[in-house]
Amino acid sequence: MTLYGYARVSTTDQDLALQETALRTAGCQVIRSEKKTGTRREGRAELDILLQFLRAGDTLVITRIDRLARSLKDLQDIVHELKAKGVTLKATEQPVDTSTAAGKAFFDMLGVFAEFETNLRRERQMEGIAAAKVRGVYKGRKPKIDPAEVRRLHFEERLSPTAIAKQLGIARSSVYRFLPAPKQPVAQELTPPNRRGAQSPEA
Repeated sequence: MTLYGYARVSTTDQDLALQETALRTAGCQVIRSEKKTGTRREGRAELDILLQFLRAGDTLVITRIDRLARSLKDLQDIVHELKAKGVTLKATEQPVDTSTAAGKAFFDMLGVFAEFETNLRRERQMEGIAAAKVRGVYKGRKPKIDPAEVRRLHFEERLSPTAIAKQLGIARSSVYRFLPAPKQPVAQELTPPNRRGAQSPEA
């Protein structure tokens, strides 16, 4: 069994030394560290390297759960990936150990917690929208513009850009983006007519 450590801080001015020391004390032979903010896994190159390298029987060691994931959904996905590989997860500062029955039971509940978090976020969003509608400040999503429909209304229905904008609920400037620019009149060079008997200036 090989112990691999993962350390992360969320800002560039934070120090990784404390986490790395704790991981070495826990017996980690390899430690990957990174300074990365955000609530999602995307962009965490060092974590991705570890997850690809881990093999059955290995253990991923962290200091705290929030160093590994910043949301229940993120944590659930990572734990499921580790479980599929046969890798256990341990934390040095928290009672987290998926090699024990209690640890496995805890992480089996992650799906329930993640669903609760998602439903709670959706409920808060709907409450916010309802409150905004009552105050008359909710505008909703910007309407999606269909360039083909803009051109159809203009060329087939013969509607003006102003009428199209009103019908589709978009800005008139958006309508003009999908219509060909009006042709500019070509300036023609004026030449004086030839008059019989007219003398040239040099005559």
